[in-house]
Amino acid sequence: MMTGQPMPRVPALPESEIQDDLRVAIQEAREERVLSATLPLKVWAHRPQVALPWLQTLRSFYRDSLLDDRLRELVRLKIASITRCSVCQTGRKSDRVSEQDIACLAHDSDHFSAPEQAALQFAEMFASDYLAIGDAQFEQLRHHFCDAAIVELTLFCALMLAGGRATLVLDAIEEQM
Repeated sequence: MMTGQPMPRVPALPESEIQDDLRVAIQEAREERVLSATLPLKVWAHRPQVALPWLQTLRSFYRDSLLDDRLRELVRLKIASITRCSVCQTGRKSDRVSEQDIACLAHDSDHFSAPEQAALQFAEMFASDYLAIGDAQFEQLRHHFCDAAIVELTLFCALMLAGGRATLVLDAIEEQM
């Protein structure tokens, strides 16, 4: 952690105190570009039996996904803009998303393909107005995605929203490495 940065509300464990399997998984996820930062996981390491399955779930979206990496990254960045997670907003998980793409995330844009638009609208509602999600949104998603991909999109949105909010609530924000 850089000098002058606020401390997390729950202190991060030193690397030497992190359970071995979690420490290895954090390092691997960092190398795989799954993590933009490690501080949240070092805080969550107080509960390795919860942190490790969370990280394994996150890694599974990047290893075996029905959603392509560009779509996943657009959805992740859309949710990060809503949760205002600065580390999430600046980290990049896919080289297939350009700065122009990111600029267009601020509004509905025909810059994106129809499946991307449907997924982005769903992600925005999921993160900001989830009670408004109804049959119409699922019907729109079904024009572009199979049921399994819709379930994956929903779970990915949930994980991104939960991770971003937990990071912010715990003030476990660090400069991107």
